Amino acid sequence: MAGQFEAVPGGGAAVALDELEISILRTLTVQLLELIGPGDAPADAEQPADPLDALFAEGPSKPPADPALARLFPDAYGEPGQGPDDEERARSAEFRRYTEPDLRESKRENALAVVRGLDSLAVQGEGGAVLKIGPEESRQWLGTLNDLRLAIGARLDIRDDDDGEVLFRLPDEDERKPMVMAYLWLGGLQETLVETLMPTD
Repeated sequence: MAGQFEAVPGGGAAVALDELEISILRTLTVQLLELIGPGDAPADAEQPADPLDALFAEGPSKPPADPALARLFPDAYGEPGQGPDDEERARSAEFRRYTEPDLRESKRENALAVVRGLDSLAVQGEGGAVLKIGPEESRQWLGTLNDLRLAIGARLDIRDDDDGEVLFRLPDEDERKPMVMAYLWLGGLQETLVETLMPTD
């Protein structure tokens, strides 16, 4: 089980993580939360008198300038790698305005579930532990693992398989090597977690 998720009876998954893996995964997830940003209003802010106001609150209409955020919140219209035309740009702006706040909140909730799960392991003692998550938590973990890989892939400028192949052969002294290793490790976790969610005969 070390280094990979395995299905558990009754649904859900389990993975053995050592202290270093727990620390790295928690640090990356907290950084993801910082990248995504806080909610639209502080927790102690006065709530609107009409609850429907929140439902119709508008988000941003322009894509994020940060490449990692742009990868997490891509335009809904237009071909990847090609500049959108005016019509696609307008449709993307309209779609983003009404969907990005909810998407950001969903990504935050997923990442917070990961942090809470990792924090629960810290009280189990030193030397690492086995993390067990239910079916719903598995989907939250899968979303966060995917978001982490998208963000790291953007930082490494991985756009296709060829880019990845070059980076994977980097010498150990290259400053990007730790990030590449994290990218690969997260990919392994993501792949094995997907397998636990697949129906078995």
